[in-house]
Amino acid sequence: MLDQGAPPHHDATATAPSPGLAARLMRRKPVERLVAEGGQGEGGSLRRSLGLWQLTMISIGATLGTGIFVVLGEAVPKAGPAVTLSFVIAGLTALFSALSYAELAGTIPVAGSSYSYAYATMGELVAWICGWCLILEYGVSVAAVAVGWGEYLNELLDGTIGVTLPTVLSAPPGDGGVFNLPALIVVLLAMTFLLGGARESARANTIMVVVKIAALVLFCAIGVQGFRSGNYEHFMPLGMAGVSAAGATLFFSYIGFDAASTAGEEAKNAQRDLPRAIMLSLIIVTVLYVLVAAVAVGAKPWRNFTDSEASLAQIMTDVTGQSFWGTLLAFCAVVAIASVVLTVLYGQTRVLFAMSRDGLVPRVFSKVHPKTGAPRANTLIVSLFCGVLAAAIPLGQLADATSIGTLFAFALVNVAVVVLRRTRPEMPRTFRVPLSPVLPALGFGFCVWMMGSLSTVTWVVFGVWMAVGLVFYFVYGHRRSRLATPDTSEVRTHQK
Repeated sequence: MLDQGAPPHHDATATAPSPGLAARLMRRKPVERLVAEGGQGEGGSLRRSLGLWQLTMISIGATLGTGIFVVLGEAVPKAGPAVTLSFVIAGLTALFSALSYAELAGTIPVAGSSYSYAYATMGELVAWICGWCLILEYGVSVAAVAVGWGEYLNELLDGTIGVTLPTVLSAPPGDGGVFNLPALIVVLLAMTFLLGGARESARANTIMVVVKIAALVLFCAIGVQGFRSGNYEHFMPLGMAGVSAAGATLFFSYIGFDAASTAGEEAKNAQRDLPRAIMLSLIIVTVLYVLVAAVAVGAKPWRNFTDSEASLAQIMTDVTGQSFWGTLLAFCAVVAIASVVLTVLYGQTRVLFAMSRDGLVPRVFSKVHPKTGAPRANTLIVSLFCGVLAAAIPLGQLADATSIGTLFAFALVNVAVVVLRRTRPEMPRTFRVPLSPVLPALGFGFCVWMMGSLSTVTWVVFGVWMAVGLVFYFVYGHRRSRLATPDTSEVRTHQK
């Protein structure tokens, strides 16, 4: 019998007023929904096959090599011998952000990394901006590192068979060439591993990481024999401004822990292992960076670091007087930098996977191959784009563009961890940032400070990139967002 006094029942989907623009831009995705959707893609699911060791190796693989093997030659002329201090400052900045990443990775273990953290705490527009920065960070980083790989490949070829690739095929336009073929090749090699699945890629990466650590230890052991204290007489010739500028350029060398957080949906025990992998890898990488930079500047006057990205191999040759050691290091660098390309490319595909699942980018990026558990179409598209970018753009421009995207995304993560503490204090956390909100605030401040050290050209490029991203969001993502069209069952569940 009907209750005559009860108000008439209406379907929530028929009577609910349409939210305003501001409400739609600020709509947040519940943490529970983010976690529940973990691993789910179009036509298949990602496979949970990565443990603490593999996650740590992914983090180190994406980090160790970019700053030392490639960008050291770009950073030393900016800071002089004080480049070691630049590495410390960049590492400290990364540490504050890594603490925030560790807490959020253990609380929201999903593939989207800081994009997903922002979606759960600050709303869809901020999440889109963060995701767009990650696309810049990862995609351009792959290209930047691939450019340096070509330098070491030439060093290896010269030391083994006495030939090098002609400049026209080994340098981009603007650096005396037409097309950087080696840079394209290394991206395509990484793509081949990624198409085989996360487990196979992790195995290959682990081998390459062991090789690169051994190479850097060998460099320190030999390079210290050529150490000249006179190279440190004018420690800070370009002042603190130079140290800051070099630190901002080098910061992109610390994005490895960010790549580890993108593996949240393929980790066996993500809530436990991701925070540990992030902190462990950052400590290992920072120590090695500072040691190698100190030895390199001690063995070679800082003004001589402007001629090649393959500076470590040249130092080995100069110190020993034998080309063998430089050739050996060049071989190790070829292997090491390939692992950076592999793991950072992996991170790029997983961020796009998460954004696609949310409807903000086309569905093709979230399609999963049922046999390998890998997003194949996503991997192919991203690899080809990054390969062409690496073949056509000079290294210095790529490194700075990566840094500003990284710093912006990290700044948002430091805000997100504080917001989630206030809005969802009851959530279980396997790791907590100590002295919050003080350390997240310091992390945010350091990121903003280092962004201010980047050149005007970099800021202009970043502004254009963000403008293009906002146009894409309002034309495509805003209309197709899954939060904009929740299914009827979901609405009724929330009404109960």
